[in-house]
Amino acid sequence: MHGFVLKTCAQKSEAYNTRMSDTGKGLLKDLFTLALLIVVVVIPIRIFIVSPFVVDGDSMHPTFENLDYLIIDEFLYYFKAPARGDVIVFRYPGNPSVFYIKRIIGLPNETVSINHGIVTITTASGEKFTLAEPYIVNEDATYTKNMSLNPDEYFVMGDNRPNSSDSRIWGPLPKRDIIGRVDLRLLPVTQSGFFPGKTTYGTSASTSTTTPVAL
Repeated sequence: MHGFVLKTCAQKSEAYNTRMSDTGKGLLKDLFTLALLIVVVVIPIRIFIVSPFVVDGDSMHPTFENLDYLIIDEFLYYFKAPARGDVIVFRYPGNPSVFYIKRIIGLPNETVSINHGIVTITTASGEKFTLAEPYIVNEDATYTKNMSLNPDEYFVMGDNRPNSSDSRIWGPLPKRDIIGRVDLRLLPVTQSGFFPGKTTYGTSASTSTTTPVAL
């Protein structure tokens, strides 16, 4: 009787215990899997899809501040054209080693007119409308500018209009210099979120003015 009980306990003990494998082989396998994951997934995502950038300067105040930590979507513009209101990171045409962050105001084949700080767009089809821009710091009211864009050229400006080096100074931005759109702010934590500074421009049939909503 006692022998039967001992045998049963041993069987139960075996059922509840997990056999230990060779920890050395398991560790090597895990390291190899991790390395493979980095090579196949992480590195391509880092190089071709998203990149981190830190804001340096106040040209996009109040939308973005100095040292804001941003994630840039580099993949989006392979499938769709940059849109008016997008906040983008790009290579400065005068020095490709320098990166700028600005907002797209004018699109290819459009004419951008700035009169006493008010921006008017004439589209390729001849439609004319004025941009209402609640996200900006107003520039000098005496400033005027007119610029016509060629295909694959964009007119970009910083939200802090009095303190921004942009298309008003160095001209149109070629599409080839655009790196991607700002899709995520990680820092500061209190301001973190997706699509920071996003603006949508809605049109009204009764007026030629577009009214953006800053989110």
